[in-house]
Amino acid sequence: MTEKHRFRNDMILIAVLLLVAFSSIVCYNCFRSTGNTVTVRVDGTDYGVYPLSVNATKDIYSGENGCNLNRLVIRDGKAYIETATCPDGICVAHKPIFRDGESIICLPNRVVVTISTADHTDTPDVIM
Repeated sequence: MTEKHRFRNDMILIAVLLLVAFSSIVCYNCFRSTGNTVTVRVDGTDYGVYPLSVNATKDIYSGENGCNLNRLVIRDGKAYIETATCPDGICVAHKPIFRDGESIICLPNRVVVTISTADHTDTPDVIM
């Protein structure tokens, strides 16, 4: 096999792998379900669970004496952080979330906002 054929075969292999990876990402994003609840955790403990179907604004206080603020806005089935007292503001710049498993994390304020589906029951998936 010549060097020319080997290079061509390598390019074909790379193109096929990229196509498979791209189509997997597209399929994953297209078929992911929409969540219906927003779960807020502050410093590892539950802070609140709110429905995505009700428009609301929630102030989330964290830190010593509640000196840190994250304002969570739930509007039109999506949740986002409107304002935050953290120095970097990454959580404010994050796009609104609405799909099951998506989250917004404010590391300096230790706030985690996660979308989930409330249809989960505490019953096991398999009974033996």
